[in-house]
Amino acid sequence: MRDNFADLARRALRDSGYSMKAAARAMNYDVAYLSRVFNGKQKPSAKLASSLDSLVGADGALAATVLDDDDSERVKRSAANPSRLDAGTVDALAGVLAAYRRLDDTAQPRSVIPATTAQMNEVLRLLKGARGPQRDRLAEVASEYVQFGGWLLAQDRQDTEAVRLLNEAVELADEIGNGTLAAQALNFRGYLARQQARPDGVARWYAAAAFTPGAHPAQRLGDMLQAAAGMAELGAHDDALRMVENAERLTDKAAAIPPPETAYWLTPEFNRLNMGLANLGLGRYADAADHITAGLAGLPAELRDAPWTWEHRDALKRAQAAR
Repeated sequence: MRDNFADLARRALRDSGYSMKAAARAMNYDVAYLSRVFNGKQKPSAKLASSLDSLVGADGALAATVLDDDDSERVKRSAANPSRLDAGTVDALAGVLAAYRRLDDTAQPRSVIPATTAQMNEVLRLLKGARGPQRDRLAEVASEYVQFGGWLLAQDRQDTEAVRLLNEAVELADEIGNGTLAAQALNFRGYLARQQARPDGVARWYAAAAFTPGAHPAQRLGDMLQAAAGMAELGAHDDALRMVENAERLTDKAAAIPPPETAYWLTPEFNRLNMGLANLGLGRYADAADHITAGLAGLPAELRDAPWTWEHRDALKRAQAAR
């Protein structure tokens, strides 16, 4: 499998305004050593990976993309012989994906897309030859990789390829009967429709996600609220209000069950952002501003400036201007 640390590190430095020489000075490393690492000719030490992570403010995510020697060898063996896939390989690949997802909270999407796409393709290739009891677990990881790739592309407005990947993610999730993953991929279709200013698509895809069998209560709650926002924008206010009421009935249940690991951000605080979007669509501007303000304040510190929060900040400005 590919080690994409070099690509991610180069892009993270660029986004943070560091040249290689400036980074070497800041971390007190030899520039020739950094050059070998950034050109993929030498694996970074754990210390260097951690230093780079701190330099670019990646909150541990960049360093977490580097497999230790045991996991690296395990993944290579599975890649060479997919029919003998083992649990350790699936765990290692899931761990790298978790690190990529955390990078999305600090980095520009376009900086994470190349590495994610390369790793996604390797996982899909492994899945084609995988056999045995770990195959379904690998299919879950593959669906997550594909939907995460679609999410990044949707943020970067590479719409056609985003739709293709998100549709493929739903198919992979359906293949193993994982409603949580299917609902999340449909949710990302709704997000893309919102970026395209297509309220019909917003209503359609978020409603589809909300009523996907197997969806987590926190997913259903958030999806209903976002579907309501689309309905309200279409002028279907009665339908939007009913959808909000249905979502509110799920509040206690959603709060009582931890969100799924594949949608770790779906906390009650996060869903206040979605309640804000629903109220904005319904013209309840003061309520919208209150919910979005509280939702942003309730995010963990490392998420408050994530690129995906920008649309919520824009919604807050609109609500404040209209109330």
